[in-house]
Amino acid sequence: MTSLRKGQRADQVQVQQDPPYHVLHKLPPGDSPYVRAKHVQLVQKDPEAAIVLFWKAINAGDRVDSALKDMAVVMKQQDRAEEAIEAIKSFRDRCSKQAQESLDNVLIDLYKKCGRVEEQIELLKQKLWMIYQGEAFNGKLTKTARSHGRKFQVTIKKETSRILGNLGWAYMQQGNHVAAEVVYRKAQIIDPDANKACNLCLCLIKQTRYVEAQSVLDDVLQGALSGSDEPKSKIRAKELLQELEQCQTVALSSNSLSLNIEDAFLEGLDHLMKHWTPLRSRRLPIFEEISSFRDQLAC
Repeated sequence: MTSLRKGQRADQVQVQQDPPYHVLHKLPPGDSPYVRAKHVQLVQKDPEAAIVLFWKAINAGDRVDSALKDMAVVMKQQDRAEEAIEAIKSFRDRCSKQAQESLDNVLIDLYKKCGRVEEQIELLKQKLWMIYQGEAFNGKLTKTARSHGRKFQVTIKKETSRILGNLGWAYMQQGNHVAAEVVYRKAQIIDPDANKACNLCLCLIKQTRYVEAQSVLDDVLQGALSGSDEPKSKIRAKELLQELEQCQTVALSSNSLSLNIEDAFLEGLDHLMKHWTPLRSRRLPIFEEISSFRDQLAC
């Protein structure tokens, strides 16, 4: 009997230690339309059915902020980014003021996915203007963000640099390397890191400004910037170094070829002048052709 009671107590302790179902599966508590949509998305892993249920949650007015954002993300994963854009534009007026900034972030990703660069640039500029006006982060200096289930604090400074980095990349997609360079340099002044330095280096390479590009890349290669020691940054820096060396080699070859052509021309001219004497006229054929018209031209 004693051992049985001990066993029962052990079971009770085990039950108490098991986390609740919604916590285990990272679901919100309850049984509302939005909760059912999240269950289908995260547990049953049926994105198409989840989209339908997110629509129902939005129409029912159940956690519309989260339902619209989550539905757009799932749509993007299902290559339905254009639909997601239209959904956000149509229903964001039902969302709270606090949700607008996160919806803008989703919208920027969707524009990027669809290649709608102009709209991406305009929205990024709008976000920068909100920061300038003090309207970002709902008037606070920091905000809590979440990535891969982990919460962390984001400052206005880092957010500004991040948006500038995205804007610079958008300009690069347009081929507007001058605007991209200006934006990347501003971003590096605010919060320098290896990723933006690599993008700035690429921007300078595209403008054939190889000496400046090498100087920017050296900071990454020498580990002088935040993120320089990350594997992705190291790989990209090496790739850019190879591209830069190839471009410099091609540029030198082009200059050498131009000089060789010029040298050949001058050498030929020298050779011609040596055989050009006053006693012997060596007129070019074109002069022979017009000589018969000389008297007419004089008249």
